[in-house]
Formats: sequence, C-alpha cells, structure tokens
Amino acid sequence: MADLSTAVGSVKLKAPVLTASGTVGYGAEFARYLRPAELGAVVVKSMKATPWEGNPAPRVHPTPAGMINSVGLQGSGVHHWLEHELPDLEATGAAIVASIWGNTIDEYSKAADALADAPPAVVALEVNVSCPNLEDRSRMFAHSAGATSDAIEASAGCGRPRWAKLSPNAPDISEIAAAAHSAGAEAVVLTNTLLAMVIDPKTRRPVLGAKRGGLSGAAMRPVAVRAVYDVREAVPELPIVGVGGVASGIDVVEYLLAGACAVQVGTATFADPRAPRRILSEFEQWCDRHEVGRPSDLIGAAHG
Repeated sequence: MADLSTAVGSVKLKAPVLTASGTVGYGAEFARYLRPAELGAVVVKSMKATPWEGNPAPRVHPTPAGMINSVGLQGSGVHHWLEHELPDLEATGAAIVASIWGNTIDEYSKAADALADAPPAVVALEVNVSCPNLEDRSRMFAHSAGATSDAIEASAGCGRPRWAKLSPNAPDISEIAAAAHSAGAEAVVLTNTLLAMVIDPKTRRPVLGAKRGGLSGAAMRPVAVRAVYDVREAVPELPIVGVGGVASGIDVVEYLLAGACAVQVGTATFADPRAPRRILSEFEQWCDRHEVGRPSDLIGAAHG
C-alpha cells in the first residue's frame, strides 16, 4: 500500500486530496457524507473579518463541462466561524485550512489577525486574492504582483503558514506566484475560477444575478494544470496546491506530475458530496497498480 502522506511547505498532510474553498461550506455539514479526517485537509469557504451578504440570486448555473457561479463570498465573518462553526468541524478530527478574503489590505489584516488564536487544528491560512480590489478598482488583487504581495504581508498576523490562492485570469501567473512567495506565502493554490458568462436565449439576459461569474469544473482543468506546470517551471522551490476540475484519481496524478504537492476537489462535490474520498481511493489504487510508493515520487515528474 502506498504511503499517501504529503507536505505543502511546512504543513504535513496525511493525504494529497483536500476540499476546495467555497464548495463544502464551513465543513462540519460535510461530515455526514464521509470522514473529513481521512482527507488531507478541509478548506472552508473564504471569510471576511465581518459578515458579507454576497451577490444577488441566481448564483449558480450548470455549464456543459462544469458550472458557473457568482455567490459573491457570502458569509457570517471570521468571528462567527470561530465561535459557531469551527468547533463542530474540529470535532471531526480533520486538518483545517481557513480561507480569508478582503476588498482592502486592512480587511485582509483584520481577518488574519482574528485567526491568531484559532486552535492547532487550523494548520494553514489560504489567502484568497482572487477578489475585487477597492483600492485599485481596475483589477483583482491577484492581477497585480504588488497588490498580491501587500495582501500576503498583511495576513501575517494569523501566525500560520499562508497559501496564496491565485487567479488564472492574471496575465502572468508565474510572476504573481513569485511575488506571493517573496511576500511570505509558503505555497500557492492554483487556481481560482475563470471569468465567464452564460446568457439565456429565452430571456436574452445573463443567467446569473451578478451577470458575470466564475467557471469551474472539468472545462478548466487543462487551464489549471498549465498554471501549475508554468509556476513549477518558473519557481521550482514553491509548493503548489492544484485545483480545478479534479474528478478522478487520474486527475490527481496529472496535477502531481505537473508539479503540485496536493490537490483540492470542488465542483465534483456538487454532484457527489463523497467525491473527495472516492477520488483519494482511486488515486491510492492507481499508485498501487503502478508501484508508486508515495506522492513525492510523482511531484514534478513531467518536467523531466
């Protein structure tokens, strides 16, 4: 049997399959379908320091090879999560990755500082910089190396390893990844959704309440794999978590070969909440069939 343990920087994980932020809520409700402790970690939905209403409905719509969403990062805030949601998730024995976002650098700082006293089960902080920057309305934080660096630096108060979640829509994702690493990110999460839109021919209007949204699922897997490969090639010392369209064990293998140390499963859980555990089992079976002893034997192998 393969040893499934892996590491994302200084964070040791029992398996290379995690959940993706925004797809399993705050995590505890996920436990009715599988044992969260069997996964590498549960990444909870991104939170601000304060409550946020999110975008108008409709928020989610299926596409031929995935889905488009514009939930707008709705949530009750970090303080509410710490008091009301985290205890139930912690009781499952899962490793937990908190995820934060903000519209300003100060909001990132406040959200991260609020997590400083979180229990040890919160092993890392995902800093989601793929969101609108009110201080530079022309783009997301993740579209600017400087803004990304500022957000990562502002999140240091969490006292935990930081992972920068980046956007595939950036003109040079390797440059952004290198900037995040220089600013203190131990790892990068590649990637968030692709900017997208669906229009209903009957109504002649966009189907989402916010009009534009983010494409996820199988359609974007090759885009995310390319991002992982490019960043591994440009910044080989930077640990990577791959995310985008992971639906089978062989998808995990592909991401690891491209250079990821672990993957996150998101859209697949909408069709099957048990998907992360199934995918992990398929990956383990593949490793056994191909006499692969551990994930590290695969990481970056496509680079030769």
